[in-house]
Formats: sequence, structure tokens, C-alpha cells
Amino acid sequence: MLLQLETSYRPATDLGYLLHKNPDRLHSKKLAFGSAHVFYPVAEPDLCRAAVLLEVDPIGLVRGKRPFQSGTLGQYVNDRPYVASSFMSVALAQLFSSAMAGRSRERPELVNQALPLKASLPAISFRGGQELLQRLFAPLGYQVEAERLVLDPKFPAWGEGRCWSLQLAHTLPVAKLLQHLYILLPVLDNEKHYWVGPAETEKLLAKASAWLPDHPEKDLIVRRYLKYQGGLTRIALARLAPEENPDPDGNERQKDAEEAEVERPLSMNQHRHAEVLSALKACGAQSVLDLGCGEGRLLRELLREKQFQRIVGLDVSLQALERAANRLHLERMGERQRQRIELWHGSLTYRDKRLKGFDAAAMVDVIEHLDPPRLAAFQRVLFECAQPKTVVITTPNREYNVRWKSLPAGHVRHRDHRFEWTRSEFEAWAAPVAEEFGYQVRFGPVGPLDEEVGAPTQMAVFDRN
Repeated sequence: MLLQLETSYRPATDLGYLLHKNPDRLHSKKLAFGSAHVFYPVAEPDLCRAAVLLEVDPIGLVRGKRPFQSGTLGQYVNDRPYVASSFMSVALAQLFSSAMAGRSRERPELVNQALPLKASLPAISFRGGQELLQRLFAPLGYQVEAERLVLDPKFPAWGEGRCWSLQLAHTLPVAKLLQHLYILLPVLDNEKHYWVGPAETEKLLAKASAWLPDHPEKDLIVRRYLKYQGGLTRIALARLAPEENPDPDGNERQKDAEEAEVERPLSMNQHRHAEVLSALKACGAQSVLDLGCGEGRLLRELLREKQFQRIVGLDVSLQALERAANRLHLERMGERQRQRIELWHGSLTYRDKRLKGFDAAAMVDVIEHLDPPRLAAFQRVLFECAQPKTVVITTPNREYNVRWKSLPAGHVRHRDHRFEWTRSEFEAWAAPVAEEFGYQVRFGPVGPLDEEVGAPTQMAVFDRN
């Protein structure tokens, strides 16, 4: 099994610094399925070519494991050791982890520089032909050259086999090329040698979140990478979807500032967090989900309470999670405190097994950011699938908007709010939800109470029967 990477950038031997492999040496590594070797057939100033050669143990593949093919002979006689596949993807991660992460101590200025690169795979097996290769690689900017191989050149009458030779050419950073190969080789390989579980979703997102959301074949790539497992596919696609809460143009913080300016005279953030925190403490929760955690303001309050032993913040925005990590000083946090908190990237409208098993979940002024047609999906995700013992939800009270002098009549408090409910509308939504999913619900005001229009914010607390 062979892969060759080459560049004509001058000096081309800088490729060795980017791959963290000296061209003057043979580099070998033992893997679970055999051995991997890196060497340089050519290492000149004008051209440098690195070769990755895998020696796969065909007997070791099936010894004590479920075979790839049915039948005794099929377990041992197949093309798995010879054609590029998921084995090569694993080898790339093991051999070039630093290069794939975009690190180079000796040539840091080249890490993000686009270099003329070629990747050659003499034999690769897949179904879909030239069309599939173009669909996968062309949108990323690659020039794709592929040729279907005959079964045996000495016997042309036997015809073509299912293997192809593939050459990809592009000008891009080395790290991006490696990341593309790491994801797309298993996509081509429908007989992955490893178990595909939730961990593969995280690997997919780690290596592809920068380019996969805009790929026109995103759905195909995710389905094939995760071996058509519906649950994992839905989770991955949800986490790759355009963000629902934040503005993709970077205006979300401005919108938040506008809402905060409207509510500033009443310090509504403090009121909301105090009421939610009180409800979470009162129910005796030790594990808490902050759904739509944003920049981590509630998470910071939860960390101050020793009662909460496990705290998870989930948000659809990677930028918001980064800001939350900075706000909480996660990198400088002590080990014991750090073990209490996690930040997860995810959506509120797709099932996520990670959300199960928590004592309580909080949504602080988040529900109004969801499109009304997606509320039904959100309800199932939270109340039917995750099933926390207690759910605390706050949302603006639209009736109170008339009291904001700075808010034009008929306007919502935040430009991203899809709706704002009156008190009766909130209760009309929450009561049937509680009944359908086996909860009891009670309502309360948040902030100063106006006899005519109620409080600025309203809260519902759901307790499972």
C-alpha cells in the first residue's frame, strides 16, 4: 500500500521539516495492523518526494477478529493489504500528527503557506468511478487524474478491475492536504477495518470542521465516513450545520450588546442567573447541562457552587465556546476544578447521546433563537431523549417590551430572536410539553414585577414525574 507526496517548492527538501521526517533517514513505525515506513525516493532542491509504504499483515487482520469477507478463503485472499484504504488514513494520523495539526518548529513560516503539492496513490479501491472522485476532491480545488487498472496487464482479455490509480494536484498547505486525505480515504473505503462509534464523529469534526461545512457533498462524506450509522450521521451533520444562534458574519456580539443595553437599567443578566441558579440548587442537581451556553456566563456561576460536580456547556457556535473557554480561564484552571467542567459543540435540534444522564438542564434565554418549526425537534431532543430530571428555561416576556423606552414599539429585544412569547403563550407551549413527556411544570417571574405586564423575563421549571 503506497502513497507519495511531492512538492516542487524551492527548496523542496523543506517538505521534510513540514512532515517532521528527515529525508536522509528511513522512518518506521509499528502499527496494530502491520508496519509503516516513510522514505524519500527523491530529495533534491527542485523536487522532493516522500513515500509512505504500509506493510499490512493479512493474517493478523482476521486473527481473533470478525472477518471482512465471508468464507474462509475470503478472509485471507483479498486486496486489503495492497490498496489504499482506511489503513492508510490511520497511518497518516500516526506518522504525521504534528504535520496534520499544522506545527513545524524549524519552518513555522511555511505551515500556513500554500505550496505546490501532488499526492499519488498507485492503487485505490472504491465504487463510483471518476464521478465520485471529482465530487469529493474537485470542490476542494484539486486537479484529479485517475485511471482504472486492468486486472492483469499480461491478460488484457480479463478486462478492468475495481482498482484505480489516483493523482491529486493542488496548491495548498501540507496540513490541509493531509487532513483531506485522512477524511476522504475512509470515505472511499466501504470496508473500514476499525469500529465506527462516537469517537469517529469527534475525529471527523476535528479534521474537517474548517472545510467540510461548505463542501457540496457534505452529506455523502459524513454518511460514508461514519458507515451509514444514522444516529452518528445526524449528530455530525448538526454540528457541521450553519450556526443557528450566532451571526456567521460576526455581528452576534453586537446584537448581544444591543440587547444588554436595552436591559441594562434592570441588570437582567444578574436576575436571570440568580433565579436559574436558585432553581438548580433547589432541585439538588449535581450534574448540569447549560444548553446554548454562549460565552459561559452561567457556567462561571455554576463553577462557584460546590454542589455541582459535573458541568457541561453546549453551544452550536465554536466561536462562542472559544470565548467561554477564555472567560473561564480553562487553560489556567486547577486540575480538580478542570475535571468538573466540559465544553461541547452541538445542536439543540438533533439527538445527541452525550446529553443523557444529567440531573438538570438550563436554557437561559435560548429558546427564542430557535425557528418555530424546529421547536418540536428540540422538545424531543431535550425531554424525550436527554430526559434530565429538571429543566429550567427562561425567555423574554414580550408584554414587558412596552416598558423599554429605548425599544421601538413592536420590536423584539434581539435581532436574532425568532419570536418572543407573552406569559400566556409561554404557558400554552410549556404545559402540553410537560404533559406529553411526563413532567410537571411551574412558572415564575424573573426581574422586577410590573402589575400590568409582569416581569421582563419569565421562567419555567420542569420536574420529571
